[in-house]
Amino acid sequence: MPTPTSRLTPLLLRLLGFKRVFVSASATVKEVDDLLLRPEPFGPPRRLRRDVQISVSHEAGWPVYLVAPAGRPAGERVVYSHGGGWIHQIQPAHWRLIAEVAAGGDASVTVPIYPVAPLGTAGTVVPAIADLLGALVEQHGADHVTAMGDSAGGQISLSAVLLLRQRGLPPLHRTVLISPVLDASFRNPAIDRVEPRDPWLSRPGLRVAVDLWRGDLPIEDTMVSPLFADLSALGPLMIFSGTRDITNPDSRLFVAKACAAGVEVEFREVADLVHVYPLLPTPEGRQARQTIINSLRR
Repeated sequence: MPTPTSRLTPLLLRLLGFKRVFVSASATVKEVDDLLLRPEPFGPPRRLRRDVQISVSHEAGWPVYLVAPAGRPAGERVVYSHGGGWIHQIQPAHWRLIAEVAAGGDASVTVPIYPVAPLGTAGTVVPAIADLLGALVEQHGADHVTAMGDSAGGQISLSAVLLLRQRGLPPLHRTVLISPVLDASFRNPAIDRVEPRDPWLSRPGLRVAVDLWRGDLPIEDTMVSPLFADLSALGPLMIFSGTRDITNPDSRLFVAKACAAGVEVEFREVADLVHVYPLLPTPEGRQARQTIINSLRR
């Protein structure tokens, strides 16, 4: 059973109107128009934990932040692709997770502020994320590099890892996916049973966002929907998913397909938890973050 805090989370998300952005196509179109007019801030919060140091550079024309443990060397390298339905910029909850991973996991975390849709598309963003990962592999070795992402960022991370394999690079230390979008068509019939209970996501608006994100690519292109990829020869995967989340049915399909391909998968599915629960200030969220940190500390 979820803890009391997690049992209250769906109600709180509904009261705060989290689902309104994706509840209809028109709502998402309006959100995109508003964000083009008034772009969201993306910098790290001023009051982030003090045991990390932050720097920023500009690669591929975007801000690329580096969050590392303060006063000591980092052992692992992580590239974190944030979620947001492909239309929203990075949020404070992402920064808190990133800082916790950097400090607790003795990791240097690269955070690309990629252009969101419609300014950014899968065909331009995914190869650029793969470039960042590839550069770290060349500098530190694949066994010291982890790809990580949540929701839409989970899709971006996994698609970039698949592209690295296509380029002939060795498997990464691990790919950590938090409630990833794996099939951007959302056509799995099992979603019909989950969607009424999901307080965050809804398909009508997400399909609008996907169409902006995929550009000229077909929906089944692996840079958009990595579920359709050949999964053989991937490195270890760690996947977090709650069952009150419309991405959960495809996570189950993906895990089965990956295991059948001989991939090492650690699937952290928790009943009745919501989308991206490891980012939330709940006991289950804290436990998930510690699991991620433990996977980095060796």
